[in-house]
Amino acid sequence: MEKSLRELAMERERQILSDKAALSINSKGRLRYEDECPVRTAFQRDRDRIIHSSSFRRLKHKTQVFLSPEGDYYRTRLTHTLEVSQIARTISGALRLNECLTEAIALGHDLGHTPFGHAGERALNEIAEGGFAHYKQSLRVVDVLEKDGKGLNLTWEVRNGIERHTNGEQAATLEGRIVRLADKIAYINHDIDDATIAGIMSEDDIPLAIRHELGTSKSARINTLVLSCIENSEDDIQLESGIKQAFDELHTFMFARVYTNPACKSEERKAVDMIQRLYYHYTKKPENLPAQFKETIERDGIGTAACDFIAGMTDRYAVRIFNHLYVPKAWSEINDSFL
Repeated sequence: MEKSLRELAMERERQILSDKAALSINSKGRLRYEDECPVRTAFQRDRDRIIHSSSFRRLKHKTQVFLSPEGDYYRTRLTHTLEVSQIARTISGALRLNECLTEAIALGHDLGHTPFGHAGERALNEIAEGGFAHYKQSLRVVDVLEKDGKGLNLTWEVRNGIERHTNGEQAATLEGRIVRLADKIAYINHDIDDATIAGIMSEDDIPLAIRHELGTSKSARINTLVLSCIENSEDDIQLESGIKQAFDELHTFMFARVYTNPACKSEERKAVDMIQRLYYHYTKKPENLPAQFKETIERDGIGTAACDFIAGMTDRYAVRIFNHLYVPKAWSEINDSFL
């Protein structure tokens, strides 16, 4: 019998990839059984499902660091995700690991992120019963919320990588561990870029020792970090010790200079208040939640349903709903000159 295109692709994986790679033929499977695609491997199929999901499309209107920034040059959660995917695929390919698995994890890692970036995440974590974490919500999105409650039914390896892409226990696959590092490489470097555009800092503000070790531009730093990972990873994904120390110091510098800078975070308290007011509204008046959350209320509780709805909002939709609920319509017609 002639082999399918999927079977031929799996054969190529066995022939080309490292013995440390996660092969699609060895996947631990999906939450629910389904027939295999005749063309795509399981990991290719997962990647495509994520790209075509509604939660992936909404990332283009979710904040990265600067809240509701003006201008076309600032990153959104979507552009961040694409940058993570590109960096992760480069590393994965060089190490002869499974690029399709790596890409699927990277594209899905932030699907559960709230509006207004980590400010929104912190807002829900402070008041939601059991707390809130975007990586857990990302897994909930692909398992439960997408496709009208059916979920995307992704493979175990992709789900594991999504759930463990941030701090805490490492992913079970090297591909998932690459995404964790690529996420950090991407966000620190593009946050430097955005902060420079905003006039918060310049490249010359980065301590000289860090620039000497990592490079004096975004592309140079990314190149240094990617090459260090490729050259020093075998049984695990890691950087050379001197590069890692400089990268950690860069993160500390960015925390002090940008992530806690009042110029960047001046609107953050407003965003936190907005998200928390929305949460209180929907937990007190669950009948105002969209109809599709009725089953979630019955199964998981009002608080979970409220988190699901709010976390799925884009920044501008959250503002629109907040204005509808709390701002008298006549006020919105007041000329800015009177404020």
